[in-house]
Amino acid sequence: MNNNFNNLPIGVFDSGVGGISLLAEMIWTMPSEQFIYLSDSANAPYGPKSCNCIRDISVSAARLLMEKGIKALVVACNTATSAAITFIREEFELPVIGMEPAIKPAVEKNGQGKIIVLATPLTLKETKFYNLFQRFNCCAEIIPIPCPGLAELIELEARPEKIREYLSNIIGDAIRIQFDEISTVVLGCTHYCFIREEISQVIGPQAVVIDGTEGTARHVLRILDDGGLLAAEGNKGPSVKFLTTGDPKQVIPLCERFLAKALKKDRLKLLPLK
Repeated sequence: MNNNFNNLPIGVFDSGVGGISLLAEMIWTMPSEQFIYLSDSANAPYGPKSCNCIRDISVSAARLLMEKGIKALVVACNTATSAAITFIREEFELPVIGMEPAIKPAVEKNGQGKIIVLATPLTLKETKFYNLFQRFNCCAEIIPIPCPGLAELIELEARPEKIREYLSNIIGDAIRIQFDEISTVVLGCTHYCFIREEISQVIGPQAVVIDGTEGTARHVLRILDDGGLLAAEGNKGPSVKFLTTGDPKQVIPLCERFLAKALKKDRLKLLPLK
């Protein structure tokens, strides 16, 4: 593969800042790579929209990143993956990697307790989740819990007590069991990775909180490695450029704050995108 092509950035998009949780994992996993992250804020939130609408706006987001010149595309959104990834793959020849709720590792790690899956309503309605649920529900009791409006609270940087109040209400209304019966919480939305602490405080310390970002980052690494698409080791990196379909004066600083949280800013210095 041409070295110039290998040095192209990896494109990443989400409806907002949620996919930055995956972006951070990819930065740690592939520190020689460059990234372009698109926050599709003009169309956020994705969760309440119809499947057809999400498909159209996701394909548009993919096109925007392709026009920037990328070597692979990561759909850092469970909802967009469920609704649109097949259509994105049909349109573009580059590697396209998506997200899915980490139900399999949750079942493998689960003890005797119950597993709850927190996700957007549309993610839980889609065929991709249904197939996962049918495959693993025979091995453990899995309880899907739709969380309308939670991603928006996170985007607004709501105070921890407001997040905890929301979680207590939504989970308490959805299940008829004691919270201490829950052994595992699966985060089915990349936004929710930013409120792991609040989730643990509400559910209790007995519950393991699992998300799919680490596994997806490793999968992206394998796909690029198998395709001979990895940037040369020792490249000056990592580097990130943020784009948005919304107001850049508001959205870009928000993205930078969330990336700093996800990376623990003092541990890594990011370089400007070349």
